[in-house]
Amino acid sequence: MLDTFLTAQQSTSNRQSLLDYYKAIEGASRQMLEAAQAEDWDQVVRLEGACAVLIEQLRAESRSQNLGPKERMEKQRIMLSILRHDAEIRNLAEPSLADIEHMLGGRRPQFLH
Repeated sequence: MLDTFLTAQQSTSNRQSLLDYYKAIEGASRQMLEAAQAEDWDQVVRLEGACAVLIEQLRAESRSQNLGPKERMEKQRIMLSILRHDAEIRNLAEPSLADIEHMLGGRRPQFLH
């Protein structure tokens, strides 16, 4: 879904709706969770980068588009889904982060402070 969305963004001049961006971010977060479950942390990082691009595009589009009441309800559902995915990814990452901390002699990596 993410690849399809990004390709559509690059190959067409049609504007995507704000909900399309939210759905693409939700799909990417689902793919991140699947990668985390498979312990494919490189893929998690790649997908995180794709999410960052989508979020920036969403921010830009949100300046000129608004969501209606039904779309806001769908946005809320999507945001909760993304937050659940994020929480599950963090739970899966905790053991790996503890291993990194142990390898650094008990010091937490700077990016975790």
